[in-house]
Amino acid sequence: MNERTTLPRRLIVAATLLVAVVAVGTAGYAVLEGWGVFDSFYMTVTTITTVGGGEPSSMDTAGKWWTIGVVAFGFGVLTYTVLALVAYVIEGHLGAQFLERRMRGRVARMRDHFILCGFGRVGGEIARDFTTEKIPFVVIDIKPESLERAAAQGFPVMSGNAADVGTLQAAGIERARGLVTAIDNDADNIYVTLSARVLKPDLFIVARANAADAERKLALAGANRVISPYTIGGRRMASLAMRPTAVEFVDTVLSADNGQLLLEDLRIKPESSWIGRALVELFPDGDEAFVLALKRGGEMRFRPASDTPLVAGDELVVAGPPPAIQALEQRL
Repeated sequence: MNERTTLPRRLIVAATLLVAVVAVGTAGYAVLEGWGVFDSFYMTVTTITTVGGGEPSSMDTAGKWWTIGVVAFGFGVLTYTVLALVAYVIEGHLGAQFLERRMRGRVARMRDHFILCGFGRVGGEIARDFTTEKIPFVVIDIKPESLERAAAQGFPVMSGNAADVGTLQAAGIERARGLVTAIDNDADNIYVTLSARVLKPDLFIVARANAADAERKLALAGANRVISPYTIGGRRMASLAMRPTAVEFVDTVLSADNGQLLLEDLRIKPESSWIGRALVELFPDGDEAFVLALKRGGEMRFRPASDTPLVAGDELVVAGPPPAIQALEQRL
């Protein structure tokens, strides 16, 4: 059991003992001396704190012996309670709880964000790309060191098991744009994918596969895309060896720092006013943006005809200078 869970329990035990001593002391004075509840309580408190204030009335020998016992046990319990509270504050647990509540409030205000599950080496790279693209996201991890690393970089974090329904709901999965699970354990990624798909059936989910046989399982669990870092890494190395200039061009286009040509995907929403209109109408004369592909019903059409009518759910892959892409997004 770690220190974060030990200290709060210690405080609960100390507070319980203190309340018990006060209650027993009050009852003892009431029985032995025949005082009222308030007078007995007052005597107990002043005795435990060693403040003193005089007895409500003269005590007999039994009451004096009772006072000695209350001082001996009560002062010890009070001292233990104060020390536990001071240790709790000094070790930063109250501050940590305050920061956690503030982080939860920050996440509660997020909309159209991504949920990033796992902040290892792969998750760290994903977070940096999200930051470069100015895409809001929240990190979920169960490892304290990973959360501290993410928080140190200014990322919003949530502590917990990403497969738990409560954790995903706290991360705002109902309002999320998508989820990326990059945990280094395939079983965890499968459970996260299943939980996310149940909570939000239309959520876009990208899952990491560490073993070859996990790819099919993740797809069956509901992942829209399954990525194996080792497979992708091997293919990229082979492509760089065979087509270095082409790969460099693609990297440049996909980079958020590129100011000449951007590659973006846009979706025709069901409520869009562009439904039924020809594709060419999206691009007025002189517009530098152009369509590379149109995805409809799972089928990718490269360089679609300009008179193709747009339908709800169409996904357009467009390229062009940043101002032209921004103008296209505004038109949509």
